Amino acid sequence: MIDRRKIALLALCDIEKDLSYSNLVLRDHYSKFNVPDTDKPFITALFYGVLDRMITLDYVISAFVKKPLKSIGPITLSALRLAIYQILFMDKVPESAAVNESVRLVKNSKESYNSGFVNAVLRNYLRQGVTVPEDNSVSSLKYRYSVPEWIIESLIGDYGIENAVKTLDFFLRSPKTALRVNSTLISDSAFEEVLQTAGVKFETTDLPHALLLDSGVDVTSLPGYKEGYFHIEDLPSQYAISALNPIPGGSILDMCAAPGGKSFTAAQYAGNEANVTSCDFYESRVSLIENGAKRLKLGNIKCLQKDSTVFDPTLGKFDYVICDVPCSGLGVIRRKPEIKYKTDLNLSALADAQLAILNNGIHYLNVGGKLIYSTCTLRKAENEDIVRRILCESKNLVLESEKTFLPPTDGTDGFYYAIIVKN
Repeated sequence: MIDRRKIALLALCDIEKDLSYSNLVLRDHYSKFNVPDTDKPFITALFYGVLDRMITLDYVISAFVKKPLKSIGPITLSALRLAIYQILFMDKVPESAAVNESVRLVKNSKESYNSGFVNAVLRNYLRQGVTVPEDNSVSSLKYRYSVPEWIIESLIGDYGIENAVKTLDFFLRSPKTALRVNSTLISDSAFEEVLQTAGVKFETTDLPHALLLDSGVDVTSLPGYKEGYFHIEDLPSQYAISALNPIPGGSILDMCAAPGGKSFTAAQYAGNEANVTSCDFYESRVSLIENGAKRLKLGNIKCLQKDSTVFDPTLGKFDYVICDVPCSGLGVIRRKPEIKYKTDLNLSALADAQLAILNNGIHYLNVGGKLIYSTCTLRKAENEDIVRRILCESKNLVLESEKTFLPPTDGTDGFYYAIIVKN
């Protein structure tokens, strides 16, 4: 029988150890323990719930622990977080089950000496409780929404307190999974019929070829996956490529392409009749693009391992250039909550890389061509400020359009794009 709480606990300990990608950690644990699909929703809810609310949970735990939380063993701390999360945010889990199961997990671990400590902390919490601050000061918002102060200050500085609070609230909502129907192989209506026949629930959108599914769906098991009828791509990204609107016969360069969504969508907009060059820094991620293009039957995609911060004149010129640059990722926190806890994020180095990639992209662009600069962050210092700087330095560039997807307004993850034309 699968011990669902134990798997969530072990996955949380791994995240705590090296802040790996949460989706990969969870996937690895599902594979290692051969977890059946019926058990995945509960484990996923526990795992991501604790990651989403970790700062809040630690605030509660700290009220009953005299020593620094960092001095507590990782299994013990993760077990406390699991129990407090279930008590606070999972109405269907009895408090007794949340406490007893966490005590059991610790008792059966290498930190068994802490089982009495865990029991005492949790019992004290149930007796006394803790009130999380409710005002809109930065320190209170930190504990209420489980977001570091620097991110809150950035959101307030760029969008004001009202939008910042609404965005923080949105970050705690469960995201949808967006599909892009492969228009070169199947029509939207035909693919929707495939899903309906299989009993898969979905939502249509106002963007052609874009569908939404509930989160947690194993997309590789969906009907049409092996046939190449769709690929995964977040909705704002699909809107961005729609705005670029590559036409058949053109040439497209995707400078930071992995896992390939924008390359695939651009190729499909061009009717699979454009020459697409997709680059990425890591060889393994280049293979990811190649495999995706093969599955989608997109034959005109050439994949290269390249450092896009370094200009390569042998690449030539292109009619369309996609610069989806590395960024702080603040727009996708609800999908990757581990982003909130990274302490080694060098924002200055990120800005340097973003500028270098954008500058190189402009050099690759044909006269009359279009470049799209995009990020999945909400920091204006990585978005509008970068674009304005390039426009000021180059008189032959024109800003055709730009858009910031603000979560509470647009109902999507945070995202930014700008389309620049080279005259």
